[in-house]
Amino acid sequence: MSFDALKVKNEIVKWISDWFSENGKGCNAVVGISGGKDSSVVAALCVEALGRDRVIGVMMPNGEQSDIDVSKALVDFLNIKSYTINIKDSFDGILKQLDENGIEITSQSRINVQPRLRMAALYAVSQCFNGRVANTCNLSEDYVGYATKFGDAAGDFSPLSRLTVQEVKAIGRILSLPSMFVDKLPIDGICGKSDEDNLGFTYAVLDKFIRTGVCEDEDIKQKIDTMHKNNLFKLEPMPFFDYK
Repeated sequence: MSFDALKVKNEIVKWISDWFSENGKGCNAVVGISGGKDSSVVAALCVEALGRDRVIGVMMPNGEQSDIDVSKALVDFLNIKSYTINIKDSFDGILKQLDENGIEITSQSRINVQPRLRMAALYAVSQCFNGRVANTCNLSEDYVGYATKFGDAAGDFSPLSRLTVQEVKAIGRILSLPSMFVDKLPIDGICGKSDEDNLGFTYAVLDKFIRTGVCEDEDIKQKIDTMHKNNLFKLEPMPFFDYK
């Protein structure tokens, strides 16, 4: 079945509008802006659904960010209010406290502190502006766990979590977003590598597997299956002891 980007875009816009009517009438959408396709598309969808006056973009570099000019270009293009919250002091402070307590800082801990600090910043901004935080993850990332639990995987509403990378790009083009936002090489914003370098396969291969179950490379197929299985816990509600 072919993907009807215009139809899906209109359905998402209506869904966002309806969700805010039920869960935050008059509230603002708060979107973390990286300049990549996901945050760009989410911000543009919110503008269409709510109006630009109710969309707030938040840029959150950790010190210097080489591509922050793309993020600034996006908020200018959409003509939305924006703020820059630099997380460097918070990031350095947490690592300093870990070190002073004699805790060996693992590479994974260092990586995941950043998206969790960014989510804390988003919620701080949101509560200052009667807001609701947008989740900007897509299905491809979620499927293999390429998101940080309680970091970029968090949010109050999620417009793209059932769409693959290729489908998100198609929505971006229907929204008339410039190519610099839709086709920007996806990087993790943490270690400087591209998403596909970190994953070990392309989004095109992953998206095809998600939608068709077909992957010609058996090794990559097994890797995708393993990552999906190992990261399912990120997408499920927190387990709880059911006292009766």
